[in-house]
Amino acid sequence: MKFKVVVTPKKAVLDPQGNAVRDAMRHLGMPEVQSVRVGKCLEIDVAGGSVDLETRLHGLCRDLLSNPVIEDYALERNGMAPKTTARSRSKRR
Repeated sequence: MKFKVVVTPKKAVLDPQGNAVRDAMRHLGMPEVQSVRVGKCLEIDVAGGSVDLETRLHGLCRDLLSNPVIEDYALERNGMAPKTTARSRSKRR
């Protein structure tokens, strides 16, 4: 089973890397670019499919792959749109 995790800075958090990319894009002939947010994308292959697999993956996303103070994440299964994101599951254990 395949999953994809997309981690991005929260909207309220400044993204200096995104601003640098936006400025470079404008400099290279794309003045239409309004904003860029730079994050990370992880592709995860998992053997099997236990009942609580997605719950455990959400825990790993929250506790290991993202920083819930400044980042949101989305967990997608097999290319399907995410059911939930870090905003709805941001409580740390």
